[in-house]
Amino acid sequence: MGLTYFFAGGVCLPRIGVSPYAVLPPYNESVMIARRHLLAASPLLAARARGANDRIGIGLIGCGVRGVNSLLAETLALAESQNVEPRAVCDIWRQQRDTAAGRIRQAGLAEPRQYSSYRELLASRDIDAVIIATPDHQHCTMLIDAIRAGKDAYVEKPLAMDMKELNAAYDAVTRSDRIVQMGTQIRSLPSSMAARDFLRDQRLGRVLKVEQVRNSLRPYWHRYGERTLEESDTDWKAFLMHRRSRAWDADQYTAWFGYRDFSRGPHSNLMVHFIDLVHHITGADTPLRAVTMGGVYRWKDARNAPDSVETILDYGENNFLVRYSTVFGTGAGNYLKFFASRGTLDASDWSGKPFTVSGVGAEEPLAPGTVIPERESDSHMLNWLKCLRTRQQPNAPIQAGYSHSVAVILSDESLIRGCRMVYDPQRRAIRQG
Repeated sequence: MGLTYFFAGGVCLPRIGVSPYAVLPPYNESVMIARRHLLAASPLLAARARGANDRIGIGLIGCGVRGVNSLLAETLALAESQNVEPRAVCDIWRQQRDTAAGRIRQAGLAEPRQYSSYRELLASRDIDAVIIATPDHQHCTMLIDAIRAGKDAYVEKPLAMDMKELNAAYDAVTRSDRIVQMGTQIRSLPSSMAARDFLRDQRLGRVLKVEQVRNSLRPYWHRYGERTLEESDTDWKAFLMHRRSRAWDADQYTAWFGYRDFSRGPHSNLMVHFIDLVHHITGADTPLRAVTMGGVYRWKDARNAPDSVETILDYGENNFLVRYSTVFGTGAGNYLKFFASRGTLDASDWSGKPFTVSGVGAEEPLAPGTVIPERESDSHMLNWLKCLRTRQQPNAPIQAGYSHSVAVILSDESLIRGCRMVYDPQRRAIRQG
């Protein structure tokens, strides 16, 4: 039976089985920004900028559903127009690696090299950039190794599961000249870009609160757990990476989304797209504090990620609240709305259709029939591939990954500890408060 975590009358309950976050030395954001500007203007970077005729070699690390059906598929669709070539695939699960290689062959490209060790792929001199689409607990380690190997990277979300690894990954990227795109593709939708412009022009007034309810009948990890896998077809130790050693467990491998050692739950997975969109549209950076409640209420099995969660984040100086809620057990009641002083922006539809606005309920409402002006934008993958040549920062740079990770780690710490948690930007640490 899964555990239920709770916030009890303002009393912080004892924290059980969770190591405290390491506190790292303070950092100066202005210094970091200056460093990035210096790198962008450096002769070394200019020498590395690729011309239109230079083919860029791509390596895929993680050949699961997301890695192959979405990220590799997008790369293949753009390969000719952007002059890029997927040259290598890596996965410790043999069948997934074979599938990825087959997709590249079907596209009429050269036979890719196959690796079971991502470090061997990173050592390849003809690989310029990598796509990292592995389980959550591996993201930061692989990104840091990619940066040290001189590779640009596209990294799936969430970037990090704890503050220690988040700070290390952020520092590795900002001290380099590498181009890194976070896998929060919703911010690159034309509707998201248009909504950002609309809010920043103050046409909706002051944002007061943002909410998303994202429900589903079954947890998303159920469909992954339906896959079959023999221990001989993979590398269990490599999958665990820096997690504690344990006996082979096929369900922990295939349904890793449902185990907190490898992914915390919907507030650290589904909420990432939402909270990144909040940051993108409003211009807010990181939340100040969070309170979270949740647990395993409906799907009681060996998996211990919460199937229901409710979190409230306070954005301090920005003077607005953010609420995220997921219930697995019903697919009803889904929405995403920005509530502001002049009306409401409905961003529930991520199909590409324009977001809608309404002045209903506002003191000084928007005029009836107000629409958000449309605008164009490149897809998230296209944006990254273009930036590999121009060396400009992509739509979701490392700071976006840092910000979304702080939000989800802060929420998870509140869930675990049973009390309100606060983010300290000077110390880059989370504490009770």
